[in-house]
This record gives sequence, C-alpha cells and structure tokens, in this order.
Amino acid sequence: MAAPPIRIGLLGASRIARGAIIGPANEIGGATVTRVAASDRERALAYADEYGIPDVEKDYEALVASDTVDLVYNALPPSGHCVWTLAALANGKHVLCEKPFAMNADEAKRMVEAASDAPGVLVEAFHYRFHPAFERLLALVDAGSVGRIRRLDAYFNVTIPYREGELRHTLEVGGGALMDLGCYSLHWLRSIMRAEPAVLSAAAVEERAGVDVSMRASLDFDGVPAEIACSMAEGLPPGHKAALTIEGERGRLEMVNPLAPHTGHEIRLDTDEIKTTESVDGHSTYRHQLEAVLDVISGSADAVTGGADAVGNMRAIDAIYRAAGMLPRGKSV
Repeated sequence: MAAPPIRIGLLGASRIARGAIIGPANEIGGATVTRVAASDRERALAYADEYGIPDVEKDYEALVASDTVDLVYNALPPSGHCVWTLAALANGKHVLCEKPFAMNADEAKRMVEAASDAPGVLVEAFHYRFHPAFERLLALVDAGSVGRIRRLDAYFNVTIPYREGELRHTLEVGGGALMDLGCYSLHWLRSIMRAEPAVLSAAAVEERAGVDVSMRASLDFDGVPAEIACSMAEGLPPGHKAALTIEGERGRLEMVNPLAPHTGHEIRLDTDEIKTTESVDGHSTYRHQLEAVLDVISGSADAVTGGADAVGNMRAIDAIYRAAGMLPRGKSV
C-alpha cells in the first residue's frame, strides 16, 4: 500500500510558492497542499481559491500547529524564517525553508540545532542544487576535467525595481542583493569546493542606507581565489543573468544559468584535449527539489542543503557584509 501523501502548509501567500510547491505537488503525487496562512486573511482566502487549496488557517501559529500539515514551506521574508521554522519544528513538522536560510548565521545555527533535536527534517530551498545539470557539473569537476582548480567566479544579476514595501529593498526584513541573489553565487562555489571561504574584501553599492543593490566580494578557498558578484540595480539587461566559471590547470569549465537550468542552460568545457558544450535534461528545479525533500522525509536520502551547509552560507554572507563595511541582517550597533 502506498504511503499517504505528505500534506504541505504554506507560510505566506507568496509568488514563489506557485512554482516552487503548488505546481510540483500537482505533478508528482506523494504530496498535496492542504493549508495556507498569510498576514492578511482575505489575501490567504483569495490565494486558496485561485490555487485550489482546501483551507486557510487564521494565522501562522495555527498553520504550524495544524494536524493537517506534515511539511511547512516557509516562504516568508528572511526575518520570518527563524521564528516560524523554530515554531514548526517544535510542533513536529518538517520544514522546507526558503533561501537565504535566516537573517544571519546566529539564527541559522539556532534553526539547525533545533532541527537536530526535533522529529522533523529541515531543508534549505536552494532548488538549483537538485537539478541533474548541477550534478553533472559536479561530476565533471570531480572527474578532474580541468585538473586542479585555480580560480572560480560566479555572478547573478536581475533588476528588482524599488517600490514601497518591496522586501528586497527593506533592511528590516532581510533585504539586499547579497541576501536575495548573491546567496546563490556563494552557494554555487561552496558546493563546488566543498569548503568554507575566507572573505578577503567586499564592496557594495547602497541606494538606501544598509541595503545593497549590488555587491562584489573576493574570497579564498584554501588558496584558491574566487569572486562573486550580484546586482538588482535598475537598468540591467532584461531577465536574469547567471553564470559560474571554474579555471583549472588543464582548462576552463563554465555553466551558463546554473540558477534555473530547466529554462535553458549550457555546460561548456574547454581544454587542450576537448571542447564540448552540453545540456542535461530534467524537470523544473522545483520539482526535483520537492522530490528530494520527500525522499529525505521518507528516510531514503540525506539532505544536501540545510544543516551545517546552511550555517556556512550564512556565516559567509555575514562576513561579506562586514567586509563591505555593513552590518549583517538583523544585527545592530
């Protein structure tokens, strides 16, 4: 007899949940969205009606305590990640928490420690990491296709215009280009190197106090230099632009669009012996992510995001902000 589907509750009537959870749950079986809660009940009701969600909880507290929810998808702004993830874990729920994992490394550590003592699992929603294309990139690196790595670079740019209430431009809820975009660039390189970087220097462009619209940071992975860059400034080319490059002693390996390879990507290998360009078939990154989360819940797989990895990413983000002369999110003088 098949196991009953995992029942998912949505924290926040968010845009991202449409593609990240609702669509994949409808596709794969084994999971169903049963509840949503939002800061405004009327908005939650309209959201539930639009997406066929059976019921609405009166608030976040009710959702994380609901006996009709097994897995909580926390798509709140970063300022809501720690408090509501802790509440969900305390109620015995599994949690898929959006990136960036927390406001800062201290919060991330609290979340991970709570998960280690809780019956539920905690996974960070770095959806790209679950797509076969990124697995292929890692396989090429591990096979020594470019030899010993000598340098890495990664960037992610997409215009996010300022408007009143836009969370990515709001310091108090965890806004900033590094938090929303650069967390990916950083995670790509950490996943490749399987190590934590030292932050050598960083420079930010601030249009409003404390909120970086662009960030660039120089890193060092045990003697291997690296650089990440991100920007949400206005006037960038249309759409998102993301890529990473690995320079090795034997040549160069590049991935164009590691963020969302299901929308089109290229993996380019250029050495003295071989020059290839390939792509890897797969479903949406979000479908692969939800399937992986269900495998972790069932005990058939280990989580590849979350845990020490999530703390490490937030620790590096904090260090980049400090190197740029800024405070980590949620920190004050």
